[in-house]
Amino acid sequence: MSDEPILATHGLTRRFGGLVAVNNVDFDVTPGEIHAILGPNGAGKSTLINLLSGEISPSEGQVLFHGKPIQGKSVRQIARMGIGRSHQKTNIFPRLNCLQNCELAGRIHMGGVFGSWRSRQRAQKVSERALDVLETCHLAHRAYTPAADMSYGEQRQLQIAMVLATAPSLMLLDEPMAGMGREETVQVTELLESLTDRYTLVLIEHDMDSVFRLADRITVMVDGCVLESGPTDQIRASEKVRDVYLGRHHEEATA
Repeated sequence: MSDEPILATHGLTRRFGGLVAVNNVDFDVTPGEIHAILGPNGAGKSTLINLLSGEISPSEGQVLFHGKPIQGKSVRQIARMGIGRSHQKTNIFPRLNCLQNCELAGRIHMGGVFGSWRSRQRAQKVSERALDVLETCHLAHRAYTPAADMSYGEQRQLQIAMVLATAPSLMLLDEPMAGMGREETVQVTELLESLTDRYTLVLIEHDMDSVFRLADRITVMVDGCVLESGPTDQIRASEKVRDVYLGRHHEEATA
């Protein structure tokens, strides 16, 4: 694993009127790691992911991908550079089957509908990749099943497959286990674990068992700022982090 960051931010700040949602955040991700972002509701986690994916622009600061600034680029431009994104809410096409969902994600990523002979060659590559990512996500047997007919856990796996269909090198995953039962959570945790030899992951997740199992490093955010960042064992043992999650800092402030 290289020590040179694949993604980094410097002084990243986002204001919404008088609210500072992300405040002077320095953050980096090294190739091949899983970097989890933790924090209570309203800590700025999803806003940070939106800044990294280009869905919103920073008020101040930089986002660097492979050492080059990407702030100001469109979502599509950033995706084509190799940053894939999933959202908290399941974002699939329920009337299409699994294969069609992945093919559509790949086609949109490559520029839309294919028509010419050269585009047909690209379409064939998209279809081959769609089948490959379904196999990776343990959904090959569901390739021709309408997405609406699958379980919630399978739909979440399909959403990950759709991100993979865009051929990212870095994946930003916003609560991929949200709303799942224990068995489904274990399945998705194992899936994400299997991706680490090929992809770099940034993960927002509230299931602490999964985070501690998966993450190489963890960044904890509170009130838009980085409270602490470091290896998983360091964060697990941190008194500051315990205070945030046990609420002792709030009790002391109001005593």
